[in-house]
Amino acid sequence: MVTAIIGDPHCRLPDAAATVQAGARLAAGLGKGMVLTLSGQLGAGKTTLVRGMLRGLGWQGAVKSPSYALVEHYFVSSIYFYHFDFYRFGDPDEWDSTGFAEYFRADAVCVIEWPERVAAWLTAVDLALSLEHSGAGRTLALAARTEAGSACLAAYAARMP
Repeated sequence: MVTAIIGDPHCRLPDAAATVQAGARLAAGLGKGMVLTLSGQLGAGKTTLVRGMLRGLGWQGAVKSPSYALVEHYFVSSIYFYHFDFYRFGDPDEWDSTGFAEYFRADAVCVIEWPERVAAWLTAVDLALSLEHSGAGRTLALAARTEAGSACLAAYAARMP
C-alpha cells in the first residue's frame, strides 16, 4: 500500500549536484532496517543519489557503483549501508548462493538498484525511488510503502529548499 507519493516539480534535479543534495535530504529520514528500491535507466543518476545519501549520513570516502561487485557496503553513523545493483543478476538461484538475504537485517539500510530483478525475494520495501531523464536533468519520484517510508518522506520534504 502506498502511503505517500512525491513527484512534483520540486523533485526536478537539473544536475548531478542537485541529485547529491536530494540524496542527502533523504539521508535525514533513513533508519536502521529500511529497504529502498531505486529504479531508472542506465545513467539516470542512481549511484549519484546513493552518494548523496551516504554524504548525508557522514560518509567521506569514495562511493562507487556496485555494477560489477553486485553490492558495495559502508558502515556510517552506526548503520550498515548496503548498496546493491542487480542489473547483471541473471539466475534466480544466485539469490540463495550469494547469501544476500542476510544483509536485510535490523541494523542495516539496503538500497537496491534494478529491484525488479529480485522482486520475488525482497522483504517489505519502505521507499520506492525512481529517477528518469527529463530534458537536461532528471526527475525523482518517491513513494512510501510503509510507516518508516512515510517518515523518511516527511524528513525529505522538510528539507526541501
